[in-house]
Amino acid sequence: MKNIYRYIKRFFDFLIALILLVILSPIIFIITVAIKIDSKGPAFLKQERSGKNNKIFTMYKFRSMVADNDVHDFKVADQVTRVGKFLRKTSLDEIPQLINIIKGEMSFIGPRPWIVEYSKYFTKEQMRRLEVLPGMTGLAQCEGRNGLSVFEKINYDIKYVDNMSFKMDLYIIFKSIYTVFSTKDATANKGIIKNELDDLKGQFSNKKNQKSSKKKLKISKKYNEQNSTINENVCIESVI
Repeated sequence: MKNIYRYIKRFFDFLIALILLVILSPIIFIITVAIKIDSKGPAFLKQERSGKNNKIFTMYKFRSMVADNDVHDFKVADQVTRVGKFLRKTSLDEIPQLINIIKGEMSFIGPRPWIVEYSKYFTKEQMRRLEVLPGMTGLAQCEGRNGLSVFEKINYDIKYVDNMSFKMDLYIIFKSIYTVFSTKDATANKGIIKNELDDLKGQFSNKKNQKSSKKKLKISKKYNEQNSTINENVCIESVI
């Protein structure tokens, strides 16, 4: 049933995205002009993101930062433009992703497509969030946006993968509308990205330390057992 819904969902994704692209074309034109007037550089931002089955694709957004802003340079803070602040708060910077939906790289509803560095530090279970097409909005976004930890976001994404349905998508759509108007925790800056990457990296360090501790415990236990056997033999020999 879930597989059938995926095909139905893809059909409506394509159809609705195409219609919206036509209807929103005047707004797209106005935003494009506003960005060009406000700062130098292209109106659109292109970034590599992890898609379904961890396939890398180019995601489109309206540029909300200065043209030379590097999302991977954590030493320098994000330089958001005046128009960019408005676009981010209202999520209008996401409109160009309609092109990604038409191309079949994204859906309206699904886990948000993160920069490719994230998936490098996923566990096998966390990789499951990449089993479906990424979305313009998802369960994690409507349940807390960037107010959630990276692990909470991933858990919500996996929950969506396991329970994807028309009912679930309707819930996310209506909840997302409320979330957009609230503008709470809307912005994901470099600080958040860096912290999330550090948290994901840290989980492997913790596991490594746990394995090391278990190994030491095992060696210690074996050593104690050997010592116990030797002591027993000594005691027996003494008695004899």
